Amino acid sequence: MDAEIEGDPGLVRNRTTVERTSDREVLVTRTINGPARIVFEAFTKAELLRRWWVPRSMGMTLMSCEVDARVGGKYRLVFDYGGPEPAAFFGTYIEVTPHSRLAWTNEEGGADGPVTTVTFEEKGGQTLVVLRESYPSKEALDAAGTGAAEAMFETFDQLDELLVALGESSGQ
Repeated sequence: MDAEIEGDPGLVRNRTTVERTSDREVLVTRTINGPARIVFEAFTKAELLRRWWVPRSMGMTLMSCEVDARVGGKYRLVFDYGGPEPAAFFGTYIEVTPHSRLAWTNEEGGADGPVTTVTFEEKGGQTLVVLRESYPSKEALDAAGTGAAEAMFETFDQLDELLVALGESSGQ
């Protein structure tokens, strides 16, 4: 496992990797310190997603977060990023297998947006999260870049922090 100890000797930070694996695909991996059931819920319950999804360093505010995590269900996230108009990200869930797999469309850029697939594999109380963004063409990925995927470094750190907070609030 790729991990490094930073500051607090009891705190293990897992490494997030971002890799462009082909002309049309970006892969993000991270081992999260928590069971797959809770990590999956953090992706599929609006009240949890809003607590970790937006990187704090970006100075954005999540104004609204709607999640209907079922096949055919919709999601919509609206951000205030300091620009003239809020930015909305939205799409449709195309696969929902509790605690192991999610897939959704990203429709804010039109019908040819990427499809995001996330798998959750639990081992020893930790969960390997593999997030794959598949674009319709090399040109679409080139235009999008990997900036959103690279923000996942901080976002996944925030997810780990949320799981610690949830564990503390439940007395674990």
